[in-house]
Amino acid sequence: MMGFIRHFSLLLFPLGILAVEVKRPRGVSLLNRPFYDESKPFTCLDGSLTIPFDQVNDDYCDCKDGSDEPGTAACPNGRFHCTNLGYKPQYLPSSRVNDGICDCCDTSDEYNSGIVCENTCRELGLQEKESLLHMAEVAKVGFTLKKQLIEEAKKMKEENKVKLAELQEGKKSLIDQVETLRAAKDAAEIPEKEAKEVHEKAWEERKAVVELEKERAKALEIFVELDADEDGVVSIGELQSHTELDSDGDGVLSEAEAQALLGDVSHVEVGIFQEIVWHTIKDKFKSEDRFIRESPEEYIRTTQATKKEDEEEKMPLYDEHTQNLVEAANRARSAFEAAERSLREMEDSIRDLENEITFDFGPSGEFAYLYSQCYELTTNEYVYRLCPFHRVTQKQKGGGAETNLGTWGSWSGPEENKFTSMKYEHGTSCWQGPNRSTTVKLSCGKETAVTSTTEPSRCEYLMEFVTPALCEEPQDIDNSTGHDEL
Repeated sequence: MMGFIRHFSLLLFPLGILAVEVKRPRGVSLLNRPFYDESKPFTCLDGSLTIPFDQVNDDYCDCKDGSDEPGTAACPNGRFHCTNLGYKPQYLPSSRVNDGICDCCDTSDEYNSGIVCENTCRELGLQEKESLLHMAEVAKVGFTLKKQLIEEAKKMKEENKVKLAELQEGKKSLIDQVETLRAAKDAAEIPEKEAKEVHEKAWEERKAVVELEKERAKALEIFVELDADEDGVVSIGELQSHTELDSDGDGVLSEAEAQALLGDVSHVEVGIFQEIVWHTIKDKFKSEDRFIRESPEEYIRTTQATKKEDEEEKMPLYDEHTQNLVEAANRARSAFEAAERSLREMEDSIRDLENEITFDFGPSGEFAYLYSQCYELTTNEYVYRLCPFHRVTQKQKGGGAETNLGTWGSWSGPEENKFTSMKYEHGTSCWQGPNRSTTVKLSCGKETAVTSTTEPSRCEYLMEFVTPALCEEPQDIDNSTGHDEL
């Protein structure tokens, strides 16, 4: 803010204040006037050489730093000073002197080019004054808002400290409650576990009996199938019809192989077949009945039987005593989990408050009001969203998923005022490129808003953001004093 006030003070002369020009060589600023004394030899400003004064502005470059030719284009590294009375003084590269283009608003750079330039310093000064007056008004309103923001931040910080103390005290009580409920849960789970184990053991034993009965029934079914002559025994010859039981891979079940399967006897009765022979052949045995197409009625009966078997394999409901123990343990678990969840939420709240209380919101906390807010800017194609101290996102105007343009990194302004810029890093990675990042440039404003967003480099975004928090107390422009280069 001080910068433009100082500039405005330089605009007072053309608006009514008279001044006397200080004589000095062309292209020399008032600040450097003492180094150009016509009564003495001239010493280059870098101290490298001393020359007669009449060699200053003689259109020949003598000094390495170009300081002997401030008013000509002789030195490639020379600088020409435009006085620009009524506006802002400026320096030009000496190569622009007499190049046929009017650079200085006072036309002093084209003194020998033959070009007729119009002195526009007064008009520019008036425009500058109008702009500075507007900026001063913005700063005045913004600074008033900033003082309110500071007071609100102080109040909020004290409220947060009180809230934090309450939460920390409540946490102690909640920890005790969690431990009490944990003990109750553990106590309820012991009889529950024992009752479940008894129930499951009984069920496993029942399943084993059922499986054994099913296996014996299957063995009986196969025995009947193999006993072709229905003499009550399965003989070597009857078994030999099942070549899939061949053991030496020649595709034929020999008499010796069949006898070995029967336990080295010529035939077996049903009991021996169920207990011994069936377990030996069941993995290879293929029933001839598999080739017989089932009738619809048989298919329905088979399907129903399968469903019944599946239901039988499900563990039966707990008895009343076990069910009561399970429900009691469930209630204890639910109470413990609810308390534990409340403790986690409380710890999250404590952590958030601690972060907010200790966060760097500016010298007087003026940026604290931005902490829980988000601001959007809609362009022709995208909606940009800035949530200060959290993240920046981009979304197609027509909808769709958000793209992360960066999460909060740090204040990134210059050392003298780091609060003029924010850095958001580690956003969504670009295709075959770096992770997206955003720099947010802050300036003084009466409102809080995102004013523009650009992408100067691939995946690197620049966002302009105005806020009263950056406004400084303005000086009274009408009463400010200053001096001009004459």
